[in-house]
Amino acid sequence: MIAARSRLRLSVAASLALVAAVLISTRADAIEIKRMTLSNGAVLLVSPSHQLPMVTISIAFDAGSRRDPQGKAGLAALTAASLTQGTKDLSEKQFNEKVDFMGSSVGVSADRDFSVAGMTSLSKYLNDTFTLMAGVLANPGLRDSDIERRRAETVAAIKAEEEQPGYVAAVTFDKMIFGDSPYGHPTSGTAESVSKLTPDDVRNFYHEHYKLGNAIIAVTGDVDTDTIRGLIEKDLSVLAGSVPPQAAPPAPAVAPGLHPHLIDRNVAQATILLGSGGIARSNPDFYKIKVMDYILGAGGFSSRLVKVVRSKAGLAYSVTSAFETGKFPGAFVVSVQTKNRTANEAISLILQQLREMQEKPVSDDELEGAKKFLIGSFPLTIDRQSEITSFMLGIEVYGLGLDYADRYPKLIGAVTKEDVQEVARKYLHPDALDFVVVANQGEAKIDTARLEKTADGSSAQ
Repeated sequence: MIAARSRLRLSVAASLALVAAVLISTRADAIEIKRMTLSNGAVLLVSPSHQLPMVTISIAFDAGSRRDPQGKAGLAALTAASLTQGTKDLSEKQFNEKVDFMGSSVGVSADRDFSVAGMTSLSKYLNDTFTLMAGVLANPGLRDSDIERRRAETVAAIKAEEEQPGYVAAVTFDKMIFGDSPYGHPTSGTAESVSKLTPDDVRNFYHEHYKLGNAIIAVTGDVDTDTIRGLIEKDLSVLAGSVPPQAAPPAPAVAPGLHPHLIDRNVAQATILLGSGGIARSNPDFYKIKVMDYILGAGGFSSRLVKVVRSKAGLAYSVTSAFETGKFPGAFVVSVQTKNRTANEAISLILQQLREMQEKPVSDDELEGAKKFLIGSFPLTIDRQSEITSFMLGIEVYGLGLDYADRYPKLIGAVTKEDVQEVARKYLHPDALDFVVVANQGEAKIDTARLEKTADGSSAQ
């Protein structure tokens, strides 16, 4: 969505990615998944596919940024980034040379909920590539000099991001919505918090959170279950134990009224984020909300926000809405960029559309168009091996069931106009919103009193 929100994506060697993109075309209902629990407690999901001589493996550890200790924002991300700097026997340079020689890829990255270690290789190099990945997971170097170098690189990257209005708006918005709860800080941390992290912090976080007892391992490609099971039990046996459960934080809530945070920057365009608390992925209303949000602002040019704010009023090139779901309730957020002087008008139109979603049923065309797109595009979200392993991780994390690919079209197809209006009334809060405006405030002149009248329906733009 926006710059500050990292996503679970592992880099794949360019040649393999090109082959996968061109040749893999997997229908959602053709995915067959075998599930088993290993002796170490890990859940193993395997989806064999012998169309190409390739294998992709993703391992989700309970080591995301929601596990960052208070005052140490960015520790999970720095730990993940430090793991691929070699093993106790291989320097980072030696490790990378071995991976590159095979045309494989190995990576570890942290998101809000989990860290994901992954690899992609030709099937003939499966054993060797897996050994390298297992090496950085079970026997990482984590040398002071490597961690300190990666920490300096991270701080420099964050400082560069802090010059971007979108990043500033996103970090501020999350802090307003989530406060000091696990989702309240950027995954990468802040320049200040990361600069204080020590190599011992990284090593301690690794030892506490990289455990197979509650890990999820997803495998797809030219591989058989017995082979991969044997590799895991042989090379990752030292990662024994489990991470204690994390208590769920209170669901984010916004007090009645509009709550602005205005940041003055010498920019030509205002960057605006507005929203409220959202839902966890496990929320039973997820599919109704997905259809409703597509009609509101997630559906690109067919969405109401784009039609009204962009096409009709000409105030923005892009405007979008999203319910950001996770293990814990996330945020509902609308994002728009507009000229400084039209910021009030753009916000007013957005508020009107939120209220209209609550007050009037959507049309038959809107409903059918949303459902048709969401169902029709679903197979395209799992047409690469890396996407299939991410899909398998998701169905296990959120308890969606191995037949989820078959049930998804029915779940979306069952949504009615009444359902859409019901969830709009329940989950949209035009009169209780946090919003951030990064703009030339002298030009933007945000009029909160006027906007509140629009939000509560007592005034029309």
